[in-house]
Amino acid sequence: MDVQTYMVGVGRQARAAARAMARADTRTKNRSLAVIAQAIERTAKGLLGANARDVKAARAKKLDDAVIDRLTLTTKTIESMADGLMQIAKLPDPVGEIIGLKYRPSGIQVGQMRVPLGVVGIIYESRPNVTADAAGLCLKSGNAAILRGGSEAIHSNQAIAACVHEGLKSAGLPEAAVQVIETTDRAAVGELITMPDYVDIIVPRGGKGLIERLMRESRIPMIKHLHGVCHVYIDDKADPGKAIRIADNAKTQRLGTCNTMETLLVARGIAPAVLPPLCGIYAEKGIELRGDDAARAIVPGMNPATEEDWYTEYLDAILSVRVVAGLDEAIEHIATYGSQHTDAIVTEDITRARRFLAEVDSSSVMVNASTRFADGYEFGLGAEIGISTDKLHARGPVGLEGLTSLKWVVLGDGHIRQ
Repeated sequence: MDVQTYMVGVGRQARAAARAMARADTRTKNRSLAVIAQAIERTAKGLLGANARDVKAARAKKLDDAVIDRLTLTTKTIESMADGLMQIAKLPDPVGEIIGLKYRPSGIQVGQMRVPLGVVGIIYESRPNVTADAAGLCLKSGNAAILRGGSEAIHSNQAIAACVHEGLKSAGLPEAAVQVIETTDRAAVGELITMPDYVDIIVPRGGKGLIERLMRESRIPMIKHLHGVCHVYIDDKADPGKAIRIADNAKTQRLGTCNTMETLLVARGIAPAVLPPLCGIYAEKGIELRGDDAARAIVPGMNPATEEDWYTEYLDAILSVRVVAGLDEAIEHIATYGSQHTDAIVTEDITRARRFLAEVDSSSVMVNASTRFADGYEFGLGAEIGISTDKLHARGPVGLEGLTSLKWVVLGDGHIRQ
């Protein structure tokens, strides 16, 4: 295959499809989403079979456990994919909404209309459910999508793509509105990120190495986050029971996700009460603990933490633990070592909670809740295209509105400028 020629063809088809998608009405888009969801549910057995081929190949290649965890589909995740699509169908359609319409002294009305971005290129690794989530969000927001999943998930992605195309075709929408790249040649990524004539935005969902490469080489703007060094701070005004439940869930509910806690900060005044039982839970679940001197004095079994540990996104059964003097030191630690992804405070003091919300400069900030809630599905977006830690255009979990832009519109009746 001539990858460059192939990718240009994909880009041209996507650009043409984007024009059709931009004029599609809400009812048509929702009908397509419903058929996709039904197709995913109907073909669940086939999807699991395709995924089993990918998982078997991944194990043969000795890919690490975190990759295999993200790659694996289950009956529950397939149900979640279908449910997410139906949630997207139920959400308000942002396309065409006019906001801020007001009369000017000249008599014209000026406002802003929400419009699709156009063609969205999505590059992702391991997670085949991204294929359904991304297709659904791009479809509802009136965009065309070019999806380049990881080679390790090629069979899963193609099986899901068949369901997507069934839904598009049934609603009279162009099948090229969602294209899953058929080649596993890595040169396809290089072509996709250097086609500004055909692609309007790139959304990378993968490891740090992938995103760093795209940041260097892409000629197209991106919605991205580089890594997720997420913190839970247990304040000395915290309810110990809440603190233990939240800190346990934030780390152990799932290890290989970007919203999993990687560093636990505990106020000195409450550390002797919460660290021993919490670390007992971690030990039972096989979590390696790396603590500072104060944490190790309370729980001697911890390994010593290094400076590098505070910066590290483990995506593994490892947790850094630090005892801090209080809120100010916790906020300073997060500002120094965090990645502006997701951080949480556990406290019963509303003033401290408000300070944490105001002063922690992350895309999702939480009070008395696990960092694992930083997710488009949990935030009511139906699904997410990704998470952005940037400050322009979109921040945090990116749903429908993040896949649209605003343009100025003017309404007149023969008005001319004097």
